[in-house]
Amino acid sequence: MPVDFAMIELAGERIRSADRFLLISHIRPDGDAIGSLIGFGLALQAVGKKVQMVIEDSGISNFSYLHGSNQVIKRADGEFDLICTLDCSDLERTGNVFAPGISPDINIDHHFTNPLFAKINLVDGQAVATAEMIADFLPKWELPVTKEVAEALLTGIITDTIGFQTSNMRPSALRVAANLMEAGANLSHLYHLALVNHSYDTMRLWGIGLGNLRRKDRLIWTTITLQERESISYPGRDDGDLVNLLGTVDGIDVAMIMNEQPNNYVKVSWRSQKGYDVSQLAASFGGGGHPAASGAVIQGSFSEVQKLMIETTLSFVKSKRIGELLLKQSLGK
Repeated sequence: MPVDFAMIELAGERIRSADRFLLISHIRPDGDAIGSLIGFGLALQAVGKKVQMVIEDSGISNFSYLHGSNQVIKRADGEFDLICTLDCSDLERTGNVFAPGISPDINIDHHFTNPLFAKINLVDGQAVATAEMIADFLPKWELPVTKEVAEALLTGIITDTIGFQTSNMRPSALRVAANLMEAGANLSHLYHLALVNHSYDTMRLWGIGLGNLRRKDRLIWTTITLQERESISYPGRDDGDLVNLLGTVDGIDVAMIMNEQPNNYVKVSWRSQKGYDVSQLAASFGGGGHPAASGAVIQGSFSEVQKLMIETTLSFVKSKRIGELLLKQSLGK
């Protein structure tokens, strides 16, 4: 549901009265996390606010072209009048930024699984990206959308919609993108930097993932182990957005990547075709996300988690298809 206007106004009052801001986005950041963080932070700085932008494992090298990316740090330092989380589906996604007992003042997010953990919650599950929401809020909060702000926010929208092609795209998001272009953001240039450019290290990681690719019925999956990442000296813990590529494979309903993490954890990512709500799967394992794109971090040995995820996801796909077939049979009678 759209955010209540009164809540937007209340957030604006808090923002106008505060001077020192702590902005936080989620670990293993994607383009929406980084674009939202930088876009909002630069807009606040443009009116003289003091801002710290924090991502605990600030792996933002893929977005170093954004003005202000060099300001993103891993630890907060000092005292703040207002703490805001951006694109965080739950508090755990912030890592260890918060001390026990401290909660954020404002929570801006577009994941419908968000449990509303802040004092003021601006959550819209229909928005295509948190960056879309911020771009809409800034004029209401009397904050400027400069060229640099527009570039960061448009990057967030581009990446979370995989170039305006996800099933949740809506006309209002395209209007927001057009407004950001009018503010100076170069769509074609940002699209190329965010979605087309890939590093040599990323291509090597994709080679490993594609080499491990498997299929059963209408499910495909792949795995990437710690040892495999270390063998090519890959600098991150992510899958290099390979899961988005797998989601384009013809003739499948769900794609999944199981990416081994340190300390006996596995990052699982799902992508699905329309009608397959993988956020249900993610939520059942403590994760979250969107119907077509979700993830979870699961504790356990890589072999155990792999077996469980394949069985569970395959059962999910089969049950969904059986339900569709039964529905078609009943309608055909």
